[in-house]
Amino acid sequence: MRDWSPEVVAEAAGVRLTAPVPLSNGTPPGPQRVTIDSRDVRPGDLFVGLTGRNVDGGYYASAALEAGAWGVLVSPQHVRAATGAPPGVLLVADDPLAGLQALARSWRRALGAQVIAITGSTGKTSTKDVLAAMLAQQRRVHASPQNFNTEIGLPLAILSAPAGTEVLVLEMAMRGAGQIAELAAIAEPDVGVIVNVGPVHLELLGSLEAIAAAKAELLVDLRPRATAVLPADEPLLDAHLRDDLHSVTFGPGGDVAALDDDLELPFDSRHMRLNALAALAAARAVGVQPHGRVEVELSALRGQRIALPGPLLIIDDCYNANPMSMRAALDDLAASASGRRVAVLGDMLELGPQAAGFHAEIGRYAGECGVDVLVTVGPLAALMGAGFGGELHAADDAAAATALVRALVAPGDTVLVKGSRGVGLEVVAQGLRAAG
Repeated sequence: MRDWSPEVVAEAAGVRLTAPVPLSNGTPPGPQRVTIDSRDVRPGDLFVGLTGRNVDGGYYASAALEAGAWGVLVSPQHVRAATGAPPGVLLVADDPLAGLQALARSWRRALGAQVIAITGSTGKTSTKDVLAAMLAQQRRVHASPQNFNTEIGLPLAILSAPAGTEVLVLEMAMRGAGQIAELAAIAEPDVGVIVNVGPVHLELLGSLEAIAAAKAELLVDLRPRATAVLPADEPLLDAHLRDDLHSVTFGPGGDVAALDDDLELPFDSRHMRLNALAALAAARAVGVQPHGRVEVELSALRGQRIALPGPLLIIDDCYNANPMSMRAALDDLAASASGRRVAVLGDMLELGPQAAGFHAEIGRYAGECGVDVLVTVGPLAALMGAGFGGELHAADDAAAATALVRALVAPGDTVLVKGSRGVGLEVVAQGLRAAG
């Protein structure tokens, strides 16, 4: 947006412009970047003051202008304070979040890029990472950074795309009905990918059918003749298909059932190959046929393999967890470990009344996968122990688990660390790295 004038930015965001300031010679008329964190403001940025649970970002508009912000977007109550700050463009909106979202939608349209939106109960971030790497062989691609996948994060991901972007890959998270529809209205995707449907957020949505309906909001909002990329074996999505969409299925029995022989990926687990099939279908949908070695850099805490002296291999997959992703991670551990298999598994949260059964099932599955040592972390994860049958240890929290695991591991071990985000198991992986 460097070439957009203050008036154009205001119109794009659907907000009011108050007293634009003259720009010095050589200064781009528009903002170089958009941020919602006043501590992160750099000269030339547009700061958007959002109202959060604990703090109203509009109170920091003056500090943002002091730091050299191009301008600020705030609610009316903060106009007086911002007016008394150093010069800058002052944009006013009754709802700054709506202004941020409208600005992102306008920038998406101005880019003229093809947009691919990805959602799913698990694996959407890994699929995004693989797809971005495939597309980068032939196109200028920009993908959502880390977990910028919410009503705030997705607009920021769009606004961080540089001019000249040809394909924009966006991840969409879901915690309740209507949220995917909200994100799709901002992104206006050309291709919609649903990686899978599983028991995630059951506590909020109540059933797998409701989860499928929430994910399928992406299909509802695709334009006619757009492409929907769907798992081949998911009947829960059948009721949400549209005749005016081009549907492509992936996985065993699907339209994209196998990776091309000349395609080389840096992993071989079953679930990552399935994610890669979804990515391949999406790449083809925008006219890209990847080939050769695809260099994939997975986002943080999502299955990275960390080799330590000893030797010791850590699979750091502790960003989040649910029954589907737990089973996939255990499959990966079983297939890849050459020595002793150690699984450090934390609580899976937001599963509702079925939580106890899901945790017991994962304990049994860990035994079937040949896990040698199971360390459970948290009260729900402790329920995994009943059906495990192997060497079992329990820790109350991540700090206790860190000390326990450091004492248990031995040279040659492969250690999987996985649990819901609220358990904070990244400290276990960090503790092992520090010890190594």
